[in-house]
Amino acid sequence: MTFYLLFVMELKTRRVHFAACTATLGDDFMKQIARNLTDPFDGFLKDKKYVLMDPDSNFSSAFRGVLEGADVCPVRLPPRSPDLNSHLERFHLSIKSECLSRMIFFGEKSLRRAVTNYLEHHHVERNHQGLGNEIIEPGAEVGAVAGKIECRERLGGVLNYYYRDAA
Repeated sequence: MTFYLLFVMELKTRRVHFAACTATLGDDFMKQIARNLTDPFDGFLKDKKYVLMDPDSNFSSAFRGVLEGADVCPVRLPPRSPDLNSHLERFHLSIKSECLSRMIFFGEKSLRRAVTNYLEHHHVERNHQGLGNEIIEPGAEVGAVAGKIECRERLGGVLNYYYRDAA
């Protein structure tokens, strides 16, 4: 079975939001996703002016209309232009090579669990070269110079994070 994953990234912070996981795409589903993203209280696109999107047919005029109704300007990128969306393209490559291609999933629940764990790793444990080799949400252990080196494993050791334990 094929599942479609939809991610949205804030370019300034490289924060990624897991917007959807579904086996079937359709106009009604995509309009609901647009409403979720533009929710005035906790939508990922709250206070954002623009959203860049591929020229994929799933980003239909109805989907774009919901975004425009929330004062978010949808900008469709030209076909075959991965350099214009390079940060999200790099994220896709990372999640595929570091996580998804190394696992076998037994349904949507296990896929969602893996993606959620990867996003936690991406935000809290993984260095980002484009951000000066910094972590998006560094924990208290970041920068420690003394203490025993510990390893935090995610997804059965597929993702590892090494840090110094507080002395």
